[in-house]
Amino acid sequence: MASEHGVRHFQEELEQLKARLLEMGGLAEEQVRLAVKGLVERDRDLIDRVLVSDEPLNALHIEIDSRCFTLLALYQPMAVDLRAIVAAVKINTDLERVGDLAINIAEAARQYSSHLPVKRLIDIPRMATVAQRMLRDALDAFVRRDTDLAQGVLNEDDTLDALKTQIFRELLTYMLQDPATIEPALDLILISRHLERIGDHATNIAEDVIFMVSARDVRHHASESG
Repeated sequence: MASEHGVRHFQEELEQLKARLLEMGGLAEEQVRLAVKGLVERDRDLIDRVLVSDEPLNALHIEIDSRCFTLLALYQPMAVDLRAIVAAVKINTDLERVGDLAINIAEAARQYSSHLPVKRLIDIPRMATVAQRMLRDALDAFVRRDTDLAQGVLNEDDTLDALKTQIFRELLTYMLQDPATIEPALDLILISRHLERIGDHATNIAEDVIFMVSARDVRHHASESG
């Protein structure tokens, strides 16, 4: 790690790693977008496509892990570079989970499409847009080491929570008025919870970015005094 060549090579490898994470983030985000599009348009083919297309994500997950551990073993980096690789390992896991949640959304969308629609879907697509933006911003913050952008992602979490609560209340009203809507309404409530979880993973990434840049752990800030 001491030689100039070693340092340069390490930085090149780190850039490659970041590019791979962005690629994985793009794939995960696209899966979410397609799953929600399939839900809204009641498009069974699109839903089925999401259900069978997690192979590229899984392959990237394995490759990124391998790159992280190789970098740690070969270069034994210090300080911010070490934190960047540790963050990459965690972000990799978060992105894999987002891919899993997209599949969960597609499964619930398939169930939902076998019933008559409960209502016109407005807040769920809105939730999906916010969750996707949070994911994109969190990854951009990682690549640019931008704590302001990461903080912005943390602030967006409240928007998702509010939308989820609104969706639940509204669907509850339908369920109480007409028992036939219970099953499909529960599918929609489940989807809103999956979207909220995607926001949670984006929040995890944003917290990792803040820790990477400033070595400040914001996950437990609520319990600290002062």
